[in-house]
Amino acid sequence: MEKQVWFITGASSGFGKAIAEYGIQQGHQVIVTARRVEILNSIKEIAPDQVEVIQMDVTRKDQVEKAVRQAIQKFDRVDVLFNNAGYGMVGAVEETSEEDLRAQFETNFFGAVQVIQSFLPQFRKQQSGSIVNISSSVGQFSMPGFGPYSASKFALEGISEALAGEMAAFGVRVLIVEPGAFHTGFAGSAFKHTTAMDEYSATVGGVREFVNNAAAQGLGSDPNKLPKAIDQALQSKNMPLRLQLGEDAIDTVRAHSNQLLEDMKQWEDVSRDVNFNN
Repeated sequence: MEKQVWFITGASSGFGKAIAEYGIQQGHQVIVTARRVEILNSIKEIAPDQVEVIQMDVTRKDQVEKAVRQAIQKFDRVDVLFNNAGYGMVGAVEETSEEDLRAQFETNFFGAVQVIQSFLPQFRKQQSGSIVNISSSVGQFSMPGFGPYSASKFALEGISEALAGEMAAFGVRVLIVEPGAFHTGFAGSAFKHTTAMDEYSATVGGVREFVNNAAAQGLGSDPNKLPKAIDQALQSKNMPLRLQLGEDAIDTVRAHSNQLLEDMKQWEDVSRDVNFNN
């Protein structure tokens, strides 16, 4: 396989770090970014000649534009953009402050979009490239306690789907990755918890407990297998728009899709009856 240039946001831990390490193993040039570059030293040490470290906060437009310029000036191209930077939030809608909700969107949605927009001129110039946006299985459905997080991922998936149609003419592909639960630190330290209200203990309390204990209990899929699965999709001529990863992701997204189809079938007559000719 031809060696590529990968640009990875949020590469200091979790999926981002796993993707970076896999890219190095495949012989690619890997550009890793994070808010704190010192955390990226362990990746740089693996293969100093293959790794470029850039400090970047996705919520800072000036830093994003500078990082993109650095990457293009050094390598003259980027083959794959991995939009991975983000964090989770657990809390009922009523428990979530406007400040927390906006902060969730600033990183998970607006930050990702800023990175994408900064790279689009280069992708159009190349007439090639892939954009991989790391969403979540709860970017397809939601549940009590995941409202703010799901909303940010729903938004990311919506703009990704439109982007896929817009960039196809330029030879640029978009892949939405929807991981389920993976055995990473994301289910612990990377999740922000809103201040709990007793009124929601029955509906959200169990979700909080699951998120807190998932990593300690070794729950979830193997994060080291995720990069290879993504790479398989990228190399396929039949790359899907959405790729669910993990048994729980497949099962929950399928159940949600089946329920959607069942609801449509049950209410189809009512839905069609609003047409002018009925």
